[in-house]
Amino acid sequence: MANRVNIPTNNSALIAMIADEDTVVGFLLAGVGNVDLRRKTNYLIVDSKTTVKQIEEAFKEFTTRSDIAVVLISQYVANMVRFLVDSYNKPIPAILEIPSKNHPYDPAHDSILSRVKHLFSTESVASRH
Repeated sequence: MANRVNIPTNNSALIAMIADEDTVVGFLLAGVGNVDLRRKTNYLIVDSKTTVKQIEEAFKEFTTRSDIAVVLISQYVANMVRFLVDSYNKPIPAILEIPSKNHPYDPAHDSILSRVKHLFSTESVASRH
């Protein structure tokens, strides 16, 4: 257990969102939204005008902010920056790929799910010996 990560226990842990407008608005209505004193938000609405560079910048910002515990990203958006999502290996903030209204979830493209499957297949092979 030497690799145990200390999870911040203060009340300021946020959920960040990178998704289409309908998904983000739904989560904002549920109370997930936040704007800090510097006018920085914890979400990025992705539409046809959003560039891959903007998505990359938001992903990098959200994964380095100390006040964010979870980043929810629509799977079709994650596919646009797949190299960043696949190379991210920190436990906090956790990255979760979610479906969107117009793009169904495909488990074959979920990097977290594939890591978990690989982990369990490796453990089951190791436990047999």
